[in-house]
Amino acid sequence: MSEYAQASVSNFFKSDINFNDVYPLNIRRLSIRHWTPIHIAKLAAGFLADEGSKILDVGSGVGKFCLAGAYYAPDVQFFGVEQRESLVRRAVWAQRTLAIENVSFIHGNFTQLNLKEFNHFYFYNSFYENIDDIDRIDDEIDYSEALYEYYVRYLYNGFQQMPKGTKIVTYHSFQQEIPKGYEMVESHQNGDLIFWVKK
Repeated sequence: MSEYAQASVSNFFKSDINFNDVYPLNIRRLSIRHWTPIHIAKLAAGFLADEGSKILDVGSGVGKFCLAGAYYAPDVQFFGVEQRESLVRRAVWAQRTLAIENVSFIHGNFTQLNLKEFNHFYFYNSFYENIDDIDRIDDEIDYSEALYEYYVRYLYNGFQQMPKGTKIVTYHSFQQEIPKGYEMVESHQNGDLIFWVKK
């Protein structure tokens, strides 16, 4: 990548307003509520990014956390799993625009993945839409309280089976998905952003 191209890409990461310009207007309008702020992604990536590790964002939306994390931690591979095909397409488009290579986006439900294929996790309460009928992203997927409870229980069980040393970052979470055995090692943003490690 040329110096000009690198400077152009770095400009996107100077602010959320700049970064959101990579997306169309309808996606930018959802940013404040649904996409991880750049400074949060930088903090989270700094905690999660052990060299050579694989980090999974559960419910990655248009890929903002993964792309920002990958930008700030180029020696780490980020993966985002998202149910909505339209959002995955936007994430891939943004990835190509920013020329960031250490990211992969998966179209599917996180329950279809083997969580043990990843080392660490980021979770921005992507299940909450199931119990919030006011501020949903769209109507592409099914919502219900039963699904919320199922997803929380499934993720809890998945995290429970992970080895010692597994790191999780939760953002705006009720912490129901964090099993015993994980220790809170840092808290930021008045408790909205929490870093966990399995002991």
